[in-house]
Amino acid sequence: QVQLVESGGGLVQPGGSLRLSCAASGDIFRVYAMAWYRQAPGKQRELVAHITNGGTTNYADSVKGRFTISRENAKNTVYLQMNSLKPEDTAVYYCNAALLSSASIDNYWGQGTQVTVSS
Repeated sequence: QVQLVESGGGLVQPGGSLRLSCAASGDIFRVYAMAWYRQAPGKQRELVAHITNGGTTNYADSVKGRFTISRENAKNTVYLQMNSLKPEDTAVYYCNAALLSSASIDNYWGQGTQVTVSS
């Protein structure tokens, strides 16, 4: 069984910063790509940032220059450093990982963490 557990969400004022973490644990042989998605009320889930196991990254245009995705392969953990936050960044943020377990290669999701940007 595989679990992805996120942490680090919360309430922050516009212009502030937050750092999200997501740790994968359980029956894991290898973690491939990891990513952060977000879903605002009434909107579809969207990709925020993506990182390969080699460290190649890409970002949604709306967060480029403000957010940074990184990972610690030894800990099966991915991070999202969010700076210069805006009210439109308010959403539930979800971690996603493509990984190999004893059963198969599959995509896994975390439970989500709320980020609210408001004064």
